[in-house]
Amino acid sequence: MAGNGMTQRMPVTVPSRWIWLLRITRDTGTGSSLIIKKERTRRINKFDPKTLSTTHQNIVKITRRWLEQMVIGLNLCPFSYSVIAQDQVYYAICDATTDAQLKQFYVSELQRLLGADENDIATSLLMFTQGLEVFDDYLDLLDWFQQLLEQAELTEHVQLASFHPQYQFEGVAVDDLSHFTNRSPYPTIHLLRQAQITKSLAHVVDTEKVYIDNIKTLNKLGRQQVETLCPWGK
Repeated sequence: MAGNGMTQRMPVTVPSRWIWLLRITRDTGTGSSLIIKKERTRRINKFDPKTLSTTHQNIVKITRRWLEQMVIGLNLCPFSYSVIAQDQVYYAICDATTDAQLKQFYVSELQRLLGADENDIATSLLMFTQGLEVFDDYLDLLDWFQQLLEQAELTEHVQLASFHPQYQFEGVAVDDLSHFTNRSPYPTIHLLRQAQITKSLAHVVDTEKVYIDNIKTLNKLGRQQVETLCPWGK
């Protein structure tokens, strides 16, 4: 279970975007080969649900429905529509429960995101199927992943956002509807490109207003309708 053994976890060095690209260059040796390999990598990295098991396809289907009905449908995140509409989201599913497996999954998905053209993969959603049902255990994993990001000096390139079926904002009443803005079907960590965040926020005068508007939207819908849209968050 991911929440256990936090004090025993060892740091890991995740290659930065620049090291990652340097390795590609070194492996190919020539400019033309580099282009070929990058094109091949783009085709491999582009999300294709057909490569998933039936169980994992269903997880993606449920997650996409949540994105369409809640995140886009209620305009909870004004910046998400374009990447979802253009199919630029990579959905990665993790069944692992050991620290070593979780770490490898995380590193692999960071490499995938930073090694891909952002027109193919603009952002990634990491969904966890086991061991993180308890919100505090999920927060332990999130904290650990953030530490790894900082140790690898990748915070200038990637930012983490958090979602969970039982998401709870600190200092907010347990029954407050605002928690549903971050209640996803599965424990999820969102990998965002920092450059895209900066670009999106450049057109937003008041970011706090987005959060306030979201609360107003949910309160206007009422608990019954919100819980119908997010039955896992009841």
